[in-house]
Amino acid sequence: MSAFYNATVELGVASQVTSFTSSDFGRTMRGNGQSSDHGWGNHQLVMGGAVRGGDLYGTHQNIAIDGPDDTGLGRWIPTISTDEYGATLAKWFGVGTTDLPLVFPNLGRFTRADLGFLC
Repeated sequence: MSAFYNATVELGVASQVTSFTSSDFGRTMRGNGQSSDHGWGNHQLVMGGAVRGGDLYGTHQNIAIDGPDDTGLGRWIPTISTDEYGATLAKWFGVGTTDLPLVFPNLGRFTRADLGFLC
């Protein structure tokens, strides 16, 4: 990823290129007898010249099994939705604010349509 980003800088297009990961797949912290089970959430990476880097977004949860943030079986609900993350990226890619709910129909269930990690 570093070599790719450095190439965009060298070509003078770093502010026009944004690379990102996207997945809502996670694992539970408690096993199901054979391995861990399907959970929610994941860590994502965003890289590019338009990225306001150096910050973490979301809240680190208390990952104690049966703790205050455990919804059962060692499964925690993420503090940022894939819709909020996707809408932030889509807006940068040119999707209009009024069209975001068409692209992300569940966006209205969350508090932010722009997480602020892109210029």
